Amino acid sequence: MNHLLKLLDLTGDEIIHILDTGDRLKAEQKAGKKHDFPAGKTLAMIFAKNSTRTRVSFETGIFQLGGQGIFLSNADSQLGRGEPIQDTARVLSRYCDGIMIRTFDQSEPEDLAKYGSVPVINGLTDFAHPCQVLADLMTIREHRGRLAGLKIGYIGDGNNMANSVIAGGLKCGMDVTAACPSGYHPDKAVLDFAASVTNARFELTDDPKAAARGADVIFTDVWASMGMESEIAQRQKAFRGYCVDDGIMALANHGCMVQHCLPAHRGEEITEKVFEEHAQEIFDEAENRLHAQKAVMYLLMR
Repeated sequence: MNHLLKLLDLTGDEIIHILDTGDRLKAEQKAGKKHDFPAGKTLAMIFAKNSTRTRVSFETGIFQLGGQGIFLSNADSQLGRGEPIQDTARVLSRYCDGIMIRTFDQSEPEDLAKYGSVPVINGLTDFAHPCQVLADLMTIREHRGRLAGLKIGYIGDGNNMANSVIAGGLKCGMDVTAACPSGYHPDKAVLDFAASVTNARFELTDDPKAAARGADVIFTDVWASMGMESEIAQRQKAFRGYCVDDGIMALANHGCMVQHCLPAHRGEEITEKVFEEHAQEIFDEAENRLHAQKAVMYLLMR
């Protein structure tokens, strides 16, 4: 693994290695032990999208590893004034030991990796959210003790989260059923990958109940992601019936977990009641962004 651009690029063994490393780093952090990571590493952090969890977890993570993060918004960098991303990649590679980017187009982290000479980490694009799903898988394994053989029910938009949940879950031997309305399906590249998997089952449906039935983990996400504000009314109509509520949870296996990448719109994709009943799992998931991303930096930037 030279970069983390999307989970489709990784093998199941590589994902498990990241999770194992995250577990170790988390245990070390809780015990107050110093990480065996070279001091003084610098991570350039490019943000074209606003953030709470991504910025704080990466900036805290590189600090805990003994390095520092440098925050760059479009307003703070020449990218915002039209500098080609390949030139930014070359420059930052001369200064920093790694680059993290949170942006819109998947081509941007791909181009940073193509033209730069340091590891690139996708903090989020409209296509993929690999760091979040690594944290999700880490959380599921903490709570359930395993991944292989469990069923994920994903309910909602076929967005970056759906793409990454499908890729990560299937690569780790999980069964995945994704319930998405017509016109809001996951990316074709992800569906093509899912069709090729032989060691787990995948189903795409428009029925949220089918995704919930027999699920060990239910995932959901907001109906309108950042940059889709003009589509809110249209999406609220399209996603009517896709709320994770008591009726959905009653179809899942006993002890079913709920995962939400946050921020949550209570009363839309998930009820207040279900969210609060599963808040421990959801905020364990949020915390594990820190530990999973530290594992990625640890493996890529040594």
